Amino acid sequence: MPNRRVCGIGRGKSQNHGFLIHRFWHQSSGEEMKAGRIIQYIGFLFLLPLLTACGTNVQPVNTVHAQTKNDSLPQASSLPAEIVIVAVGDIMLGSPYPDDSRMPPNDGADLLKEFTPVLSAADITFGNMEGPIVDDGISQKCPQPKPGQPVRCFAFRMPTRYASYLKDAGFDVMSLANNHASDFGDRGRASTREILDRLGIKHAGSDKVRFSTALLSVQGLRVAFVGFAHNDIVPNVNDLAEAKRLVEEADKVADIVVVSFHGGGEGTGAQNVPQKTELYFGEKRGNLPLFARTVIDAGADLVLGHGPHVLRGMEIYKGRLIAYSLGNFATYGWFRLEAETALTMALEVRLGPDGRFLSGKIHPGRQDGRGGPKIDPTGEAIKKVRSLSQVDFGRNAPDIADDGTISIR
Repeated sequence: MPNRRVCGIGRGKSQNHGFLIHRFWHQSSGEEMKAGRIIQYIGFLFLLPLLTACGTNVQPVNTVHAQTKNDSLPQASSLPAEIVIVAVGDIMLGSPYPDDSRMPPNDGADLLKEFTPVLSAADITFGNMEGPIVDDGISQKCPQPKPGQPVRCFAFRMPTRYASYLKDAGFDVMSLANNHASDFGDRGRASTREILDRLGIKHAGSDKVRFSTALLSVQGLRVAFVGFAHNDIVPNVNDLAEAKRLVEEADKVADIVVVSFHGGGEGTGAQNVPQKTELYFGEKRGNLPLFARTVIDAGADLVLGHGPHVLRGMEIYKGRLIAYSLGNFATYGWFRLEAETALTMALEVRLGPDGRFLSGKIHPGRQDGRGGPKIDPTGEAIKKVRSLSQVDFGRNAPDIADDGTISIR
């Protein structure tokens, strides 16, 4: 993989809520130049665009739609041959609610270390934040159980100090669109956005309007992430017309559009992707093949799924990759991790500057005990995803080699 090269609104930059627009700007001295320094000044003018190319200037969401992605594009010769995105599934590094009996050792500092070389080498690293980042509060969804009562309702909140582990591991953007993001209400969602903003990690899907989409600038390309889930407070996988509209809006201002969705059934019985709307405890969780193809038709270049807590197959549609579930990635303490639910992976995807899928790779892992991803030399996740892809999508499945390399047949 290449060394990480994130410009614009990448690490350490502040995020304006909604779409973010970036402009390169120049500033020069107004002082008169002495004759002997003209050559130095000319050299400075050549260097200045390079020195400031990663600067940002953000505009509110309502100014974005006036600019299309063809405005101010780099010359074709300056475009990168590819960008590398690494994506993982659900992340909840530890939750002290309703009690701290299942918190990780060493205060969670070691949970992501084994996968950090993979995560940090990409141009953009993505994950699903499975719950809010907040330090206190009582969940309205799952009230505090009485002493001695078993926990039958699960509400998660990751300590704010754990968010730095995401930054250190290499994450650039997180989906906040899932059924646990509201476990601690508006305050939990606001805290999550504030903490991620402070760390320079972008986020998508926290609501339907202001926080639906994040825009990153990478190697001169603008990459949009749009987050969806099956709950009403966020962009909904069941509302295809709205999904189409949001992706079309993102496609106007971005060179590459990535769609993330949280949907589908859950558990070992939900490994296959049905060609119909999935129901889980009576809740509509999306006709995911129809959703994925709809957003690609609208302009999406990569579709990343999560939510079933198991790995699912992959499909190639119109030269674009759809990964229907990346499974649990780093889910410590409150998650059942056995058999298929213990399998995990980091999905590496290489896209051309036009968003076309070039190649990919599955980096297989597993979570044992109470959790924390470890590299799996047996490659069981590779075998599982390959088998599921062939069964569910036949000739539309990508070719997945024994080493995890992904290519179009």
